[in-house]
Amino acid sequence: MIFSFDAYVTAALFDHAGRAGFALGDGTVRFETDGGFVTVEAHGGAMGGATLSAAVHPSGQGLVTGGDDGRVVWSRVEGGEIVSTLLAEVKGKWIEHLATSPASGLIAFTAGREAHVRDAADPAFARVFLHDKTVSGLAFDPKGRRLATAAYGGVQLWWAKIAEQKPQILKWPGSHVAVAFSPDGKFLVSSMQENQLHGWRLSDAKDMRMGGYPAKIKSLAFFDKGNLLVTSGANGAVVWPFAGAGGPMGKEASEIGFSRDSLVVRVAGIDARPVAIAGQDNGKIWAAHLRSGRLETLKAEKGAAISALAVSADGTRLVWGDEDGEAGVLTIPDLERPAFGG
Repeated sequence: MIFSFDAYVTAALFDHAGRAGFALGDGTVRFETDGGFVTVEAHGGAMGGATLSAAVHPSGQGLVTGGDDGRVVWSRVEGGEIVSTLLAEVKGKWIEHLATSPASGLIAFTAGREAHVRDAADPAFARVFLHDKTVSGLAFDPKGRRLATAAYGGVQLWWAKIAEQKPQILKWPGSHVAVAFSPDGKFLVSSMQENQLHGWRLSDAKDMRMGGYPAKIKSLAFFDKGNLLVTSGANGAVVWPFAGAGGPMGKEASEIGFSRDSLVVRVAGIDARPVAIAGQDNGKIWAAHLRSGRLETLKAEKGAAISALAVSADGTRLVWGDEDGEAGVLTIPDLERPAFGG
């Protein structure tokens, strides 16, 4: 199924019911239906506006989005009806980053130098963590109890529900622009403005340089039960090994799907299988099975750079969007059979 939205696709995600949702640069959220899509005016309104960030609601139903209007909105389809709920508002701020945790029911978002936390089950709950610099990335740990915030000079770790505290600081010079926990909670990885990753083993705060990239790393995703990490930022998808107590320490990354005339700009992975998926800046999308060696093109048509990519929970469908507002939902083929009939 293909959609033309005529607006930048900020995020494309599946909720827990398997419904595809698209957060768009025109302030709307669109949900896949049997006959096309339905629209929620989340941030546009009469004055216009843009959706800057999105995540699946902790309940698994619908999307939480942040806009340049300072609003955090929960949009979903209930009983065939469109429902939109304002969760928070920080006037005069852009909500550029969002993270949610189904484990704890918490929602986090950035507003300049502040990281805010809300509880989906308690509208009165609110926490605000102030930083010296603009917060440029967020992630909850697997249990949803700790919140990692990326900023200039490193990453800070906060207990998400505690009001007065001093965070644990993981220092590394430079600008950190995104952050992710490994699924087992043992490692934390950040992408940097300086075309590199940096990682920490949380048991002892030992840090890891993960460099060699020709471009900024805009996207990263763990997959294969957390044993592998795939990233953008190169002519192919870069895959790091994370199995074992040392993760990628002392190990080399591999690059798959190399192309001389394009860069991988978005990645996703199938949680339970060794399948990495990459979207390129020329609009193409492909999937690779890291053990069978099969690499299959999922979207062969060239177009605008892929801006959003996500896999359904069962690993059977892919949702994508690009910078020109083209988007779609694809079936992921079985890649278990070895390449070349081997």
